[in-house]
Amino acid sequence: MLTSSIDIAVAALRRGDLVAIPTETVYGLAADASSLDAVRRIYVAKGRPSNHPVIVHIAGVDELVHWATAVPDWARSLADVFWPGPLTLILPRAVGVGDWVTGGQANVGLRVPGHQVALEILKQSGLGLAAPSANRFGAVSPTSASAVFEDLGPFLEVSRDLIFEGGDCAVGLESTIVDATSNQPSILRLGVITREQIEEITGLEVVESKNKIRSPGSLATHYSPRAKVHLAIVGSTGGFIGLAEIATPAGLIRLAAPADVAEYAHILYESLRRADALGLDQVVAIAPEGGGLAAAIRDRLQRAAASR
Repeated sequence: MLTSSIDIAVAALRRGDLVAIPTETVYGLAADASSLDAVRRIYVAKGRPSNHPVIVHIAGVDELVHWATAVPDWARSLADVFWPGPLTLILPRAVGVGDWVTGGQANVGLRVPGHQVALEILKQSGLGLAAPSANRFGAVSPTSASAVFEDLGPFLEVSRDLIFEGGDCAVGLESTIVDATSNQPSILRLGVITREQIEEITGLEVVESKNKIRSPGSLATHYSPRAKVHLAIVGSTGGFIGLAEIATPAGLIRLAAPADVAEYAHILYESLRRADALGLDQVVAIAPEGGGLAAAIRDRLQRAAASR
């Protein structure tokens, strides 16, 4: 099931099989986005609701024309600056783009991943790849091949599906999702690319989206370990995640002590998984303050804390 061969991964995807691939954000469970049968297998493996759209990964800006129409100049400017990278654009879908990747909506989410393995697989396969996070729906996203196997191993077909061993993901949080179906940008999911960066590049104010768009990571509860996540000290047992400058509260096990916000994002999901591996029943996470990536971390923790 594990592979480090791009040729083998490409052949599997062309056959309609599933391949968990590394990206700079998290590992994605990839399949040929043009194949209903292949994408349907993603939904089954993840336990994902059928009306919940997936992001299509493409090899470069030039491929936008095959997947989207009416791309605003400001959205193309964002793509020119941030692709390859952790930015997803929601755009009106082109003719032939299936309901199976859009959740039946009139738009499609697209991004060019900033990871050499993912890019090489995209280029060599010639496919657009539907690739939501390679975990069971609603659970903690995987940032390593071992985390994919732990979560999805029982739900993949050993005789055909693959997990690509590509090391740890550099960013650790999912991409920023921007609604580009209107005259001004709207952020549907926070990520490493910030509101301030989007406004600087486009020269436009980021506004609240008026469109009822379903997008990945937008549910109130998501990114959840089995352990209950708290955003304040509750009880005297469990795990603890906080910046290194914050002392570990008495009775709690230190799961991570990131030096800064970037490291916090990088190790967050791994630390939540560690809590489950240790059999802890709760995790106390003190989120970093500020905007940008810190706000994205708070978003993930708030959704994790809302679960169960």
